[in-house]
Amino acid sequence: MTERLQFIFGQFKHDAEFESYKELASGHINDTYLIKTKNKPYYVLQRINHGVFKDVPGLIENKMLISNHIKEKLSHLSPKKQNRRILRFYTTKTGDSYYRGDEGNYWNLMHFIDKSITHISVPSEEIAYEGGRLLGQFLTLTSDFDASKLIEVIPKFHDMSFRYWEFEEAKRLASPEHLELAKPYIELVEQAKEEMHILQNLKESGDIKVRVTHNDTKISNVLFNKHDKGLCLIDTDTVMPGIVHYDFGDAIRTICNTAAEDEKNLDLVEFNVAYYNAFKEGFLKKMKASLSPIELKYLPLGAKTMIFIIGLRFLTDYLNGDVYFKTKYPEHNLDRAKNQFKLLQSLSEKLGV
Repeated sequence: MTERLQFIFGQFKHDAEFESYKELASGHINDTYLIKTKNKPYYVLQRINHGVFKDVPGLIENKMLISNHIKEKLSHLSPKKQNRRILRFYTTKTGDSYYRGDEGNYWNLMHFIDKSITHISVPSEEIAYEGGRLLGQFLTLTSDFDASKLIEVIPKFHDMSFRYWEFEEAKRLASPEHLELAKPYIELVEQAKEEMHILQNLKESGDIKVRVTHNDTKISNVLFNKHDKGLCLIDTDTVMPGIVHYDFGDAIRTICNTAAEDEKNLDLVEFNVAYYNAFKEGFLKKMKASLSPIELKYLPLGAKTMIFIIGLRFLTDYLNGDVYFKTKYPEHNLDRAKNQFKLLQSLSEKLGV
C-alpha cells in the first residue's frame, strides 16, 4: 500500500517528498489517508467511492469551485490564516482536478490543516455554538455563489415526495411480519405527510431560495483549534444545491439527540434544547443577515423535517429487508426509526412546533 499511495501522491502538483501515511478512519464511504512528508505541510489523499457517487468528476469539481469561491471571499486574510480556514485542493501534474488509476478509482488531494481537532459528539454548549457559527459562516460565504453551477451529487437526496414514494413501494412489498411490527410508525408517517412537504413545496414554488448547501453537517465535519474555536467545515463531497433548512436541520438532528442513533431505550432519547439554542445562536450570528423572513420562520421546521426524513428512510429500509443501511441485528433499522421518531416527538414538545 505504501508504494501505491506514494505513486498516486506523486501524480499531483506539489513540492513535497512522501515519507509515510496513516489511514484516517472517520469516514464511512471514502478511503482517506494522511500523507506525511519529509518537511511539512502534510496532505490528505482521498479515494472517492465511485460505487456510491456516480459522477465523481462532477463531485470533485463542486468541491473545488466552492473552495475557490471561499478563498476569494477570505482573500483579506493572511496566507497562514487562509490555510487554516479554507480547504485547498491540488491539481495533478497534467492539470486535472483528480487522478484516476488503472483500476478506475478517483483520487483527490488537499492540504492537511495542522493542529486541528474534531469532536465525534457534542460535549458542551460552547461546541454546539461554534458548530452553528461555522455552518452559518459557510452558508454566508457561499450565499452569492450560483448553485445551479453545481451538480446534484446525490439526486433527490432530501426530496420528500421521492422518500414517500420509496416508502409506499416498500410498504407494498413488505412482509406481513414487518408490517405488523412497524404499524404504529407507518401510521405516524402517513399522518405527517402534509406537514413534511411544507419545505419542499416552498422550495419548488420559489418562496425559499435554492442555494449552496453542505448536506453532511454533523459535528465531526467541523474542525476546531486547540482552544475549541471553529476553523472550517470539512468533507464537502456532498456540496450541492439545496435549501438552508437541510443543513440547519441535519446539524440539529445529530447534535441534539441525548442518545445514540440506535439506542433502544427510548426513555434516554430526548431533544437537548440547550444545545439547540446554542447552535442556533452561533448560526444566526453569521447567517441572519443572509436569511429571508420566510427562511428564518421555518428553521425549527427544518430541524423537524430532517429528523423525520432519516426516520422515514430507516423505516423504509426496514420494510425493504435492510438493503441500504448496514445492520447488526434483524430489527436494527426499526429501532433506528423508533429512535428518530421519539426525538421528533421530544422536539415538538419542547419547541412547540
